[in-house]
Parts: sequence; C-alpha cells; structure tokens
Amino acid sequence: MRGNQQTLKKHYYFQGKGLHTGTYAHMKLLPAPADSGIVFRRTDLRSKPVIEAVAENVTNTARSTTISVGDTVAVTIEHIMSALTGLGVDNAVIELDNIEVPILDGSAGPYVKAILKDGLEDQGVPRKYIDIPQSLEIRDDRNGSWVRIEPAASPSADITVDFNSKILGIQSAHWDEHTDYATEIGPCRTFCFFHEIEPLFRNNLIKGGDVDNAIVIVEHPVNEEQLSAISYLLNMPDVRITEEGYLNNLELHFPDECGRHKLLDLLGDLRLAGGYLNARITAYKPGHSINTKAAKALRALLK
Repeated sequence: MRGNQQTLKKHYYFQGKGLHTGTYAHMKLLPAPADSGIVFRRTDLRSKPVIEAVAENVTNTARSTTISVGDTVAVTIEHIMSALTGLGVDNAVIELDNIEVPILDGSAGPYVKAILKDGLEDQGVPRKYIDIPQSLEIRDDRNGSWVRIEPAASPSADITVDFNSKILGIQSAHWDEHTDYATEIGPCRTFCFFHEIEPLFRNNLIKGGDVDNAIVIVEHPVNEEQLSAISYLLNMPDVRITEEGYLNNLELHFPDECGRHKLLDLLGDLRLAGGYLNARITAYKPGHSINTKAAKALRALLK
C-alpha cells in the first residue's frame, strides 16, 4: 500500500436490501479527488447531503456501524469501508438512495471482485499515513473486550474472538500490508447465533437477514418448533443443522471464517480514524462499539 493515494478507475453499482432495516437501496461507488477521503452521499434526499466517514459521525453501533450528520444517515457502512481499506482506496464517494448499505452476501467480497477487475487510479499524491504519537488502549470491562493501537512502521492488525462457543472455539486472524485481503479477508461473511435470531427480529434488527447473507451458528439443542419458527423468519423451507453445528444454508470459506469476518469489520471501523494507520493494532473480542470508540479516541488524541 506504500506510495501514492489511489481512487477508483470507474463507477460501480450495487443494489439489494439492508441487513437490519430490510430497505432496498441502490449504491454507486465513484472516484474522488486526492485528499478528499471517503464520504457517503444520500441521493434520495433533496440537497444530496454528504456524511464524512469519520468516527465523530458514528451514532449507532447496534450490530453494525451507523454514521450520520443531522437527519442524514448511512447504516451498516463497515463492509464497504473495509473493502476500500483492504484494497488501498484513499478517496471515494459512496452514493446511496436509501438509509442502509446493501448487505449483498454478508461480506466485502462483491465490492472487491468488482473493483479488482479494473485496478485503481494512481493520483500522483503521496498517501498520508496517520502516525500514532503514543499507545492507546480502549477497554470494555462489561465483556472483557479491548482494542490496543501502538506506534509502528507499517500497519498490521491481529484479533482474537471468543464467544464461549463450542462450535467456533477461539479464533484468531491477522492482516498486514502483505496479506491478500481480496482472497483471505474480503470474502468472509457476517454471522450470528441461532438463538439470537428471534430476539434480533424483536429488537427491530436483521429485517433483511436471510440464508444468503449470514452464517448461522447453532450452539444449543433446538426442537422442531424452534426450527419451524426460524424457517419462517428466514424464508428457508428446509432448515436443518449440519454435523458441524451450522444452519444448512452454506459451506464455510475458511474454518475460521467468523474470526476473519471480525477482522474485516475492525478494518472498516478503524478506517473511521480518517485514513491509514501506521500502527500495530491488537484486539480481543472486537465489535463495532469498541472499534469505533478506539477510532474516536485516536482522533481526539491526534487533535
């Protein structure tokens, strides 16, 4: 990633429903000038207002990352933010004609696949890395999670996730400038536990969730009545549980795909620090709340 700033060579179009709101949106990725960073533009609103993708604009982290300015909102931004970061895109405009970014297959893979066909546009201006003046650590004593950001000569990230799950176990994942994000991180899909599905629906989340955009982990024994209820919610007629403990809608891309997806999320959330970090990032049980708090604390420190 060393060298000059980069933007997109072409326009890219995506459409689909949002994971949490269930609303259908059209999304367009556009090139942007050097030093402009990443912004979201709501084309369905009269003045086509923009939201800068920075941590100060984070307003909700309930199972995804939301940014807003006033009444202008963009929900579930982490996957596209991660894709742009992993591919080395410094500057881009993301246009949305509704409130939430389409979930697509639950990963950053569709973005990566589209952009890689054309490569990126070198903008002839040196990339501005964010140097970290001192180590920073954010902790959440309620669940034991933490994110640590330390000065380093080049970016890297290491995460460990532990859901106290006999199916997942403890999973770790690593990223640095030599990692092939496109094949090792980008295709990794979002996930949830079977026992979370009904509570999430009741809390007005995952309205757009279905068997095409999430890995479902079945941690506890379930009965036929529970299977029938989930079948109805997910619009999945033949709900079964595999021997490995997953719903029968898909095969894993990697044995540790869920851990890799948490790394995908972390890279997207920490991009809200405003650019590429010259930092060694380590995290235990990361999630959108602590990730974005770390990005916000870093921006405050730099100011």
